[in-house]
Amino acid sequence: ALEPALDHLHGLHLDSGGVVLAGTHTGLVEITANGRTTRVGDSDDDFMGLTGTPGTDRLFASGHPGPSSSAPNPLGLIDSTDRGRTWTPKSLTGEVDFHALATDGELLVGFDGVTGLLISTDGGSSWTAGAPVAAAALAVTDAGVWATTTAGLQHSIDGGLTFAVVPDAPPLALLSAAPDGSLWGIDTAGTAWRSRTGQAWEPRAVLGPVEAVLAVDFDTAYAATAQMLYPLN
Repeated sequence: ALEPALDHLHGLHLDSGGVVLAGTHTGLVEITANGRTTRVGDSDDDFMGLTGTPGTDRLFASGHPGPSSSAPNPLGLIDSTDRGRTWTPKSLTGEVDFHALATDGELLVGFDGVTGLLISTDGGSSWTAGAPVAAAALAVTDAGVWATTTAGLQHSIDGGLTFAVVPDAPPLALLSAAPDGSLWGIDTAGTAWRSRTGQAWEPRAVLGPVEAVLAVDFDTAYAATAQMLYPLN
């Protein structure tokens, strides 16, 4: 159980020390192993999208400025190199509210919440248009870009320019990629699934509704609500 409980959360990241960070409606929060939650930094921005370079303290986020902020709305892409203690406007300020973000450290992909995907290969400084896919969640592995959509799990092998539906994949709503290339997802009924390659999936646990998932490796993941953190294996 999380204490104190969070407000709604949109993304999870594992920092360089193995601590879970959560992007919430009122800023970034650290979740310790015993469930204690602590705000990171002073930002109270509403993080609609959150991702990070795997295994590092480099974070990217998007959303709306909080009550204490004078930043334009929406935030565009903001960037942190110190585990979320401080944030810097990166690009698309006042223009885009990314509802989903994912990176492997080289490719950064986001759903702009309206028309489709935007793709960056320079850490979010500049963007090109990707496929017109409305992605509820995104993930990036060596095998390509993955997106959960109303049409099912979709996969791109050209950096997010085109996608094809993955046959027989579960109806995933949430998705996360681990550094080893494996994927964990939560389907629309609240069941956790995992896959080594993204093509064949196996169910692991029935959780019910959750708000975010974080893949650590093929054997380990976390899922979370505002009140609970669930270790998965």
